[in-house]
Amino acid sequence: MDMKRWKRDILQANSKKALPILSFPAVQLMGISVEELISSSQRQAEGMRLVAERTPSAATVSMMDLSVEAEAFGSEIRVSRDEVPTVTGRVVASLEDARALGSPDPRAGRTGRYIQAIQLAKQQITDRPVFAGIIGPFSLAGRLLDVSEAMMACYDAPDMVRTVLDRVTDFIMAYALAYRDAGADGVMMAEPLAGILSPKLIDAFSSTHVRRIVDAVRTDDFCFIYHNCGNNVPVLLDSILSIGADGYHFGNAIDLKQVLERMPEDVLVMGNVDPSSQFRNGTPEAIRDVTLGLLAQCSPHRNFVLSSGCDIPPLSSWDNIDAFFAANAEF
Repeated sequence: MDMKRWKRDILQANSKKALPILSFPAVQLMGISVEELISSSQRQAEGMRLVAERTPSAATVSMMDLSVEAEAFGSEIRVSRDEVPTVTGRVVASLEDARALGSPDPRAGRTGRYIQAIQLAKQQITDRPVFAGIIGPFSLAGRLLDVSEAMMACYDAPDMVRTVLDRVTDFIMAYALAYRDAGADGVMMAEPLAGILSPKLIDAFSSTHVRRIVDAVRTDDFCFIYHNCGNNVPVLLDSILSIGADGYHFGNAIDLKQVLERMPEDVLVMGNVDPSSQFRNGTPEAIRDVTLGLLAQCSPHRNFVLSSGCDIPPLSSWDNIDAFFAANAEF
């Protein structure tokens, strides 16, 4: 697809479709577990197709599984029936460990399964773009170093962190290019761990590396969306904008209206209905009220696109998801 035109059409439209990060609730439509979903390219593609058939979304988003890239580097993964997989333990504890990190092939292992899922989904979904989900460099480095250690390591062991970042940035770049070759219309990069950094640290340990990836993969036919759900986003905007993404997706920890007032008018700004309190634990009536309120605040900005604040949990009520889309149509 001509993604430059897709973006321009959204910016110019008076009535805009929503674009939530909606993938894992497909398990309910299919009657399977999360474990079964992530184990099969065919099931993932089917899940994306079913979500696209059920919802009038502006694009389809693949599984936002932030464990798959860490697993490629040797991390242990905890998989459960009803929750998104998580990383356990650490792979890197020293500079020597960082230097010893290999260069995984993104087409091998479970990352290869996710690439194949996009290829299959593109054959089945032809009325809207299909985005692949990938993790950001600092968030991946944090999973290899241990999330609780990553922040202190920026101060105490910066060479170790930089070495890990060099390795993972090359991998993420290759992974994104493999998605592009498979037919994806773009990627949505989740870089949530960078949201806890200071402006100086995010530039050194995240944005610089994300810029490398954007420069290598983005074309008129391949869109780059950046997601950060950290509550520190408002003070990080200058650095985040420097990566040059086509769109930015922010979480519900921030006041999106205030952020929109500082964003360039030619980039998409997406967010930010709470996935936990609203989609997972709310009611159709509550999510309608919250969604209408957010639209009233943010719709004066033509670059605003209604979305969830982050990935919608697998067991979120489809009544709530339907109410979210209905509220957008009502508005």
